[in-house]
Amino acid sequence: MNMYAWKDQMIATAKKKATPVLSFPSVQLMGITVRELISSAESQAKGMKMIADRVDTAAAVSLMDLSVEAEAFGSTVRFSDDEVPTVVGSIVTDEDEAEELAIPEIGAARTGIYIEAIRQAKELITDRPIFAGVIGPYSLAGRLLDVSEAMILCYAEPDMVHTVLRKCTDFLIEYIKAYKAVGANGVVMAEPLAGMLSPNLCAEFSAPYVKEIVDAVQDENFLFVYHNCGNNINLMTDSIFSCGAMAYHFGNAVPLTEMIPHAPADVLVMGNVDPAGQICNGTPESVREATLNVLESCSYAPNFCISTGCDIPPQSPWANIDAFFGAVEEFYNR
Repeated sequence: MNMYAWKDQMIATAKKKATPVLSFPSVQLMGITVRELISSAESQAKGMKMIADRVDTAAAVSLMDLSVEAEAFGSTVRFSDDEVPTVVGSIVTDEDEAEELAIPEIGAARTGIYIEAIRQAKELITDRPIFAGVIGPYSLAGRLLDVSEAMILCYAEPDMVHTVLRKCTDFLIEYIKAYKAVGANGVVMAEPLAGMLSPNLCAEFSAPYVKEIVDAVQDENFLFVYHNCGNNINLMTDSIFSCGAMAYHFGNAVPLTEMIPHAPADVLVMGNVDPAGQICNGTPESVREATLNVLESCSYAPNFCISTGCDIPPQSPWANIDAFFGAVEEFYNR
């Protein structure tokens, strides 16, 4: 599939299909736990297929599990039956440990499961593109260094941070290439931790590494979607849009009306209905209102595509998810 053509068609189409980050709520459709979902390629592929059959999205998006890559590097991960996995603690505390940090083989820990899930999903879903999910370089480095310390270390130990970033970037390039090899049409890279940096720090510790990854993997058959949900990113539009991605996906804390004017007209800008506050904890009525509000404020731009601000939590009521899609249909049928 020519993904540049797919992107251009999305921009040119007046009535656009929604593209939410919708994968974890498949556990409800299958009657399994989150722990079971993240441990089984077959379950992930089956869940993506069940969601694709239920809702008419522009693309099928895999799990946004930001623990997978850190676990491959050796981080401890806390698992739950109901919640998305989280990384615990740090594995790099000084320059020596940064130098000694080994880049994992592709397939280590659960990375092999997630790659296999995309391969199987490609066999099941044939009517739309399939996007894999990965973490961004600074967000991965932050989990290896300890998220709460990562920003301080940019000032106190910048060389150590760059050492870790170099290894994270090298790994992520090969990891994404493995997704390409099994047929993924694109990738959604989540770089939320960079949204907490100052513009200058983002320009040093995130954007150049993201651009390197984009340059290494994006082509006409593989679309790169950059995701950030940090509430500072409207201050760093230059470095973010310099990454060269063909699509940008922003969280609900991001003022989309401020971001869209800075985006190149030939790239997609996606977002940003609140997945936790609305789709998980709201009502069908409040989800409808929130979705219509985003559409009404942003759809003046041809390159805007409605989505959620981040991944929809596993236990979000399907009545609310259906209300999101209902509101999109209502808006475009006006």
